[in-house]
Amino acid sequence: CTLDSEVALRVGGDFFFDPQPGDSPVNLVLVAGGVGINPLFSILLHIADLHGYQEGKGNRHKLGTAKLYYSAKNTSELLFKENILGLMKAFPGKITCCFHVTQQRSQICKELQPHVTGK
Repeated sequence: CTLDSEVALRVGGDFFFDPQPGDSPVNLVLVAGGVGINPLFSILLHIADLHGYQEGKGNRHKLGTAKLYYSAKNTSELLFKENILGLMKAFPGKITCCFHVTQQRSQICKELQPHVTGK
């Protein structure tokens, strides 16, 4: 997004991302806190599947990027963090994540450090 961009924000309800072949690509910004990651992690897995098919040339979907912002009290409460890091490595530039921790007192592991903001 850029300054003055219009964005849609949704809280609660049903969560899904079901692009159809021929749809224009969209860039997703996903925001989660704590266990609210569950439906958004499923969306990330679906995006990864579509990117995998696209790279294998068996997919007519046009995909944009997906950026996840995920917050928890500390890194031990970031669910699926290893899986999310794996998706970022598998699809660099297409799937990215910024973890935010609010009450971390211990050192953050080196693998997470580049992706973590907060205390």
